[in-house]
Amino acid sequence: MGGFLIALLAFGAIFLLMGVRVVRQGFVYTIERLGRYTLAAQPGMHLIIPFVDRVGHKVNMMEQVLDIPGQEIITKDNAMVGVDAVVFFQVLDAGKAAYEVANLYVAIMQLTTTNLRTVMGSMDLDETLSKRDEINAKLLMVIDHATEPWGIKITRIEIKDIRPPADISNAMARQMKAEREKRAQILEAEGLKSSEILRAEGQKQAQILEAEGRREAAFRDAEARERAAQAEAQATKVVSEAIAGSGSQALNYFVAQKYTEAVAQFAQSPNAKTILFPVEATQLIGSVGGIGELVRDALAPGKGGK
Repeated sequence: MGGFLIALLAFGAIFLLMGVRVVRQGFVYTIERLGRYTLAAQPGMHLIIPFVDRVGHKVNMMEQVLDIPGQEIITKDNAMVGVDAVVFFQVLDAGKAAYEVANLYVAIMQLTTTNLRTVMGSMDLDETLSKRDEINAKLLMVIDHATEPWGIKITRIEIKDIRPPADISNAMARQMKAEREKRAQILEAEGLKSSEILRAEGQKQAQILEAEGRREAAFRDAEARERAAQAEAQATKVVSEAIAGSGSQALNYFVAQKYTEAVAQFAQSPNAKTILFPVEATQLIGSVGGIGELVRDALAPGKGGK
């Protein structure tokens, strides 16, 4: 009797242990009762009925990444390109992900592959190389809509690599080199053009400044000549007034003064030590005598002297 109780207690303990299920964080277990899906066990400890309930699928609820293997795609302009891609997805409904599709990963991979061929096959080679964002957006919209009944969410699709044929790659490299050389020549020509424009502008400004300088110099020369002419006219006026007031005496005085200054300049010349004048001595004596008469008349009483 005692052995039977021990066996019964041991069986009960084993039965209870068989009914305990612990779900890890990040996963959801589907519970099947007699082969039928009944509930989705969230992370934590759960009790089930042994031999009646069982864990059907352990569904990963974290965001996952699926690598799409490389494949050859024919573009709209009949170019063969190699393409690699990755798909990011997350399970939102564990029951649908477990029972609406037989193999979730294979289904996503095949769906992405076929739609990738469809989207890129409708573009030419240049569009496939330059419009990756557009390709990603189209694939995301199509595949997310197709996988919605499976209880998953496609969060992102990225094209990893696009490999054009070798001959097209070489042609593109030559085209890029030619384009860069063209831009370099254009920039060089624009630089030479700007340099010539600046040089011509500088020469223009120099000529303008030179012309303005000549005009200013001519103006000042004319002004100086005008002032000299005014001074000469004023001097002539003064001499004329003196002659008119004093008669021939003032005239003789000025003639004698000029004659004496001219003789003094000849005497001061550094080019010769002896100077011969083809003049008569009586002329010089007469001039000096005229000066003397002028002095006597100026100092005579009643003519301005004391």
